[in-house]
This record gives sequence, C-alpha cells and structure tokens, in this order.
Amino acid sequence: MKKLIPIEDHVLIEPLEEEKKTASGIVLPDSKEKPSRGKVVAVGAGKILDNGERGTMDVKEDDIVHFTKYSPDEIEVDGKKLLIIRHSSILAIEH
Repeated sequence: MKKLIPIEDHVLIEPLEEEKKTASGIVLPDSKEKPSRGKVVAVGAGKILDNGERGTMDVKEDDIVHFTKYSPDEIEVDGKKLLIIRHSSILAIEH
C-alpha cells in the first residue's frame, strides 16, 4: 500500500463497518449510512497556530475513533477506501 502522510491537522482513517443489532440480538439489514467510526491509519503533524507553533493532535495511529458522519472526504488507495478528516471533526476515542 502507498504511504500517505496527512498534512497539518488531517487524519487518515480506515472506516469500520458497524453491525446493527437490536438488544435481543437480531441483526438488522445494512442501511448504507456513512460510517462514523474508524481506525486511525496516519496523523498529520498538527495545525500551525497563529503564534507559529504547531497544535497537538489528540489521536495516534491505531486509535479507534468516532467522528461526524458528513465531514470526511473519501479516497481510494490501492483499491482500499479510506477517509480523510480534520482533527476537529473527531468526537471521541475508544479505550
């Protein structure tokens, strides 16, 4: 796979499919909604702030994150779909 390095405060994410299941265990059909959860593949160096310093990034490679559904841009690299998203659109990190 090609090595992509996001710039500034961008994060490269591999989307994770979410299985829809009811409380009783019934699997629901795929709704074709955009993903809102993924695995971080690469992280930019951080946004350049007004004072000339770089902002810190709260995520690192291999983190599982939740993000806003309609903010990512989708790209394809070596036949694999990836998402590029701004750091500010990440809502939470799973632990």
